[in-house]
Amino acid sequence: MAEEEVEIEPKVEQILFPGRLLTSLEEVKQKLSSIPFYSFQSEANKLEIARVESRNIHKKPFLFYIIVMEPTSLQLIYSIVPGSSERLRRAEVIRDLTSLLAVSAGSFQVEESKFFQYVDSVLDNLTSGLSQSYSALFNKYDSLLNDYVETKKLNVELSVANKNLTIQTSALNEENKTLMDQLKSLQTYSDEALMAMVQEWIEVHNSSIDIGDFSKNYKVPEPRIEQILDKMVSLGFIELKS
Repeated sequence: MAEEEVEIEPKVEQILFPGRLLTSLEEVKQKLSSIPFYSFQSEANKLEIARVESRNIHKKPFLFYIIVMEPTSLQLIYSIVPGSSERLRRAEVIRDLTSLLAVSAGSFQVEESKFFQYVDSVLDNLTSGLSQSYSALFNKYDSLLNDYVETKKLNVELSVANKNLTIQTSALNEENKTLMDQLKSLQTYSDEALMAMVQEWIEVHNSSIDIGDFSKNYKVPEPRIEQILDKMVSLGFIELKS
């Protein structure tokens, strides 16, 4: 005979906080309706806000919490998975409740004294339950987080600096191109200028010209010099020696 399957039930805890409805439960519902994953059920002088975080194999809510708001009170009901950390679960639920209270501020107000006492108790139980090794791990995580934040900040600064250097490099490259173009234009002589230079060279060098030396001295290609010499001969400016 097959053994009957035993359904595991979560542990359920609840706590009641005194509170005060400042406007209407309908207004509270409107403020919270924009937050995803919550369902609402309204009754006379009562608003139930529920969030189902997981279900069992029978589709029944397993991990959940319910907030019941009434004109003079707020009740928090939540489940705890067997074998999980009860302290951590209480901290998670109170965190979410605090967020909902912040959104509904101005419409519903919980009595601060009891609420803050409960929050303090939850946090105290959570921190006191941490093992020394876990505390050391958390401290190391916190240190690494700070290092990460500083590294990220430095990365942003370096990115900005790199962008500025890229802009400066681009400007320098453009300026260098302009200067090279200017230099190239200065090194490109007109026919008249080059003929005057050749004439002066010939007069200084005993009526002769070494095309190679002239080319190196004035950075003028040798074919260009030969072209100018031919032009000067044809115009009668110079004569070829036999």
